[in-house]
Amino acid sequence: MPPFAYLDHNATSPLRPAAFDAMVEALRAGGNPSSVHGSGRRARAIVDKARRDVSSLVGASPAETIFTSGGTEANNLALSGAGRRRVLVSAVEHDSVSRAVTAVEVLPVDGNGVLDLAALETALAASPEPALVSVMLANNETGVLQPIAEVVRLARRVGALVHCDAVQGAGKVPVDLHGLGVDYLSLSAHKLGGPTGVGALVVRRGAPLAPDRRGGGQESNRRAGTENVSGAAGFGAAAAEAVRALDVTALRDALEFSLVQIAPEARVFGAGAPRLGNTTCISMPGVPAETQVMALDLGGVCISAGAACSSGKVQRSPVLAAMGVPTAEAACATRVSLGWNSEAADIESLITAWQGLYIRVARSDISHTHSRSRAA
Repeated sequence: MPPFAYLDHNATSPLRPAAFDAMVEALRAGGNPSSVHGSGRRARAIVDKARRDVSSLVGASPAETIFTSGGTEANNLALSGAGRRRVLVSAVEHDSVSRAVTAVEVLPVDGNGVLDLAALETALAASPEPALVSVMLANNETGVLQPIAEVVRLARRVGALVHCDAVQGAGKVPVDLHGLGVDYLSLSAHKLGGPTGVGALVVRRGAPLAPDRRGGGQESNRRAGTENVSGAAGFGAAAAEAVRALDVTALRDALEFSLVQIAPEARVFGAGAPRLGNTTCISMPGVPAETQVMALDLGGVCISAGAACSSGKVQRSPVLAAMGVPTAEAACATRVSLGWNSEAADIESLITAWQGLYIRVARSDISHTHSRSRAA
């Protein structure tokens, strides 16, 4: 199989070798961590170590960390379990937050996708009912970082709880539960080189949380169901390596500089705000996102569309829509996201494929223009 450049880490980051090895070891060991015999105790030890490693990644204690099936479950558990009927979310949240409860109040963002803090303050003051505020740490499409410290400051004034979806931020920027001051923090293993199907909700000691399912007393009676031992092991191993935060900003900056040199009218979305160093959301003027993704895939480069595709129908990205990006421009946006194994050669492959596509489209446009002129 020919080599390819994988630049879609915000979707799923490839499994780190250490995570793979930890999972294999756990699968070989077997056992149920709730059993009291030797095999069960070994399984329990694996889960406990993983919990310590995941907790250390975000400055929490193991007692504050609940293993889940992923970021979506963690987000749902936080929003439904906090016990607050009034829930405020930013306009650029992941669907697993914006659709987690039946009714949410949506807060606007500016042209860079940063939460409007004045709007949050006004919304919090509009009702005496205690609220839950949910604002992500970093956006999955643009990489834009949110002012979580300011969100917490405003929330604390009126007794509101704060949930932060840190799925995209953890492992890419330093994250600290208590430093941020939030009550709930969501994580997902496969975004930082761990396996799919496992995540965590980190709950500040003393914050309310009602379980969303009934069963055994696993996870200190907060999440019923036998723990995913091998998944937790892989998550813990990936978290232990991700403590050394990702440092690929120079690669991202070189990529953006090159692409804008090729197409000066291209736009990097969220470039005016602090962003993750691994994420670029950029338009290729006049070329639909799905065309770009397919053409680059044929060229051995994996990226993703900035606009979501469902059943073959392209829908406008709600993130870019909330930022006020015109529909036609948003339809030409794609996301490039680097990760733990990204190299300069991957960036060069993308630049070459991107330039080739752009030149072909530009030549095609010129040819069509000349044809119409001759016909006239």
